[in-house]
Amino acid sequence: MYWNPMYFVFALPALLLGMYAQFKIRSAYGKYTQVGNALGITGVEAAQRLLASNGLEGVQLEGTPGELTDHYDPGKKRLALSRDVAYGRSLAGLAIVAHEVGHAVQDHTNYPLMKLRNGIVPMVQVGSALGPIVFILGYMFGASGLALLGLLLFSASAVFALLTLPVEMDASARALQMLTTNGLLVQRDETAGAKSVLDAAALTYVAALLQVLSTLLYYVFLLSGSSRRRN
Repeated sequence: MYWNPMYFVFALPALLLGMYAQFKIRSAYGKYTQVGNALGITGVEAAQRLLASNGLEGVQLEGTPGELTDHYDPGKKRLALSRDVAYGRSLAGLAIVAHEVGHAVQDHTNYPLMKLRNGIVPMVQVGSALGPIVFILGYMFGASGLALLGLLLFSASAVFALLTLPVEMDASARALQMLTTNGLLVQRDETAGAKSVLDAAALTYVAALLQVLSTLLYYVFLLSGSSRRRN
């Protein structure tokens, strides 16, 4: 099972897209990190403006270590920004800040897909950890019921990835709109630059969805082949 060549048939497209997506986000982030925003404001200042304009003064700003680790925590109502984004004055930083504020707005307005995605997180954590193990045990010992249970457990990850994609795309759309309406994008080419960063980030979620689906389909392929052999 572990060296089944069919695995690469399923996994290779997702792997290649994942590598390309990482290249695109690193390329776009690297390029526009070197481009200062026309207003010369920091990520923290941009976040404060955007939060205030959406009536979200209660959202707390905090730092987070690493690069491209910026995120919004709906449980704690906190917007975490990496050091380069928080204190830098780049166009990439503006795009990232606005995207995370977009998530804060989704949370504030009870955006349905975000609520649904967040609601299944505990199930996804269990399914992603136990699903493959249960499936492999069931497959190895010919216990189709156990393998099917593993498949169902792991499918929660696919549902999560499927919900994540529109949530992230909506946050990016909100980001561009907020940056424009709040006058944070002054020059014409700034909009194109911010969109490049956001589009590259969105591609990583497309790749993540494809990776999960390819694994899920591989499991289905193995399980269906096992059933045919028994019959």
